[in-house]
Amino acid sequence: MAKITFIGTGGGRFATIFQKRATGGIYIAEKGLLMHVDPGPGALVKMYELGLDPTQTDVIFVSHAHPDHYTDAEILIEALTLGGKSKRGMLIGSESVINGINDYRPISYYHKKLVRSVKIAKPGDKIILRELYEMYITPALHSDPTTVGFKLMLDSGTISYTSDTQLFDELIKAHRGAKLLIVCLTRPLNGKIPFHMSTEDAAELISQVKPEIAILTHMGLKVLSDATKQANWITQKTGVPTIAAFDGMRVYMDDKIEIKKD
Repeated sequence: MAKITFIGTGGGRFATIFQKRATGGIYIAEKGLLMHVDPGPGALVKMYELGLDPTQTDVIFVSHAHPDHYTDAEILIEALTLGGKSKRGMLIGSESVINGINDYRPISYYHKKLVRSVKIAKPGDKIILRELYEMYITPALHSDPTTVGFKLMLDSGTISYTSDTQLFDELIKAHRGAKLLIVCLTRPLNGKIPFHMSTEDAAELISQVKPEIAILTHMGLKVLSDATKQANWITQKTGVPTIAAFDGMRVYMDDKIEIKKD
């Protein structure tokens, strides 16, 4: 059984600044694998509040070099390596995260040296996690041109994560086959802007991918004002059960998908 914990469900510049929701990303646990996805500001503190041990993490995935996705990555690298004393774990990131582009240098050279393995993620790559699970890197179209998402093949089913992106044909193709589709939704109905997903875009993506369930997260301020309304609109439009995640929400995925607040 996979357990997905939403450490923080806010995203975008102002949702992050005002902390209307936490911005700690997502934690995926499956037999033999503990992975933290996009650990933004406050991830470490929220992990302890939710009973998650950062020293046990195996993989940190950072989709791109924007602060609401990477800010706590360095301290979490120190946690999983026990302060650098145990060379273990894997850091996966877009090229901007690992090598830096333009003025972005999210992860220091020192921290990259602490982990056992560092992978630059590019669309189409296949990465093996803990010699157990296949992760396929998916494309995105965002203001950081190296942004990526993923499709993770677990024993209990396939989880897809879009990261920040606008809608485009390759995105739909890349996420087909997902049992659980996690969509970063920063813009509400009638609020479309370049490089981000709006509610209308999310509905189109979900209707084409046809997951068993879709979950909205990384929500901007204008989405958070009526997140349930946005999710209900998508459900009615697509026929796919769609849920606006909340901080601390846990999803259990096996033969069925269950959502709980522990």
